[in-house]
Amino acid sequence: MSRIGKKPVLLPAPVEAAIESGKVVVKGPNATLTVPLPPYASVSLQADPRALLVTVSDGERVEERAIWGLTRQLLQNAVDGVQKPFQKSLEFVGVGFKVALEGKNLSMDVGLSHKVVFSLPQEIEAKVEKQILTLSGSDKYLLGETAAQIRRIKPPEPYKGKGIKYVDEVIRRKAGKTAKTAA
Repeated sequence: MSRIGKKPVLLPAPVEAAIESGKVVVKGPNATLTVPLPPYASVSLQADPRALLVTVSDGERVEERAIWGLTRQLLQNAVDGVQKPFQKSLEFVGVGFKVALEGKNLSMDVGLSHKVVFSLPQEIEAKVEKQILTLSGSDKYLLGETAAQIRRIKPPEPYKGKGIKYVDEVIRRKAGKTAKTAA
């Protein structure tokens, strides 16, 4: 049995859920998200405490237990996202490292010979304050993937810590080369 999969996904007042063939559509005040269902997982809508219950055909198989918990958590993320958007913040560390927002495009100076232009997905909003880029969106997966793609442009290096890093990320620093002493 999956401990996470057994828990119901509670639906607060402004959130509505509709179960269609192979997917669950979650509507809220901020967005509408669709969560695809794996073939052996099913979702039912409970009435008394408004909630979604996820079940699988065989709770003893390892693969189905894993998908059971994953499906339940994806539904929970969708319910949370349609109420209040998720946020991720990236910090640009380095001399001359800059980021600017031009419509739905990010223009970044990150120590390369040219400016890098990154096109944001339609569902993701961005805000820039000095060296910090804050991304927000209702879809947690899309938000995380977009932040990871931006970070991949110039990941932080371990010697000086220059690059694009998450705000709460800690960079493990390495010692540089040591000079030989004349004997």
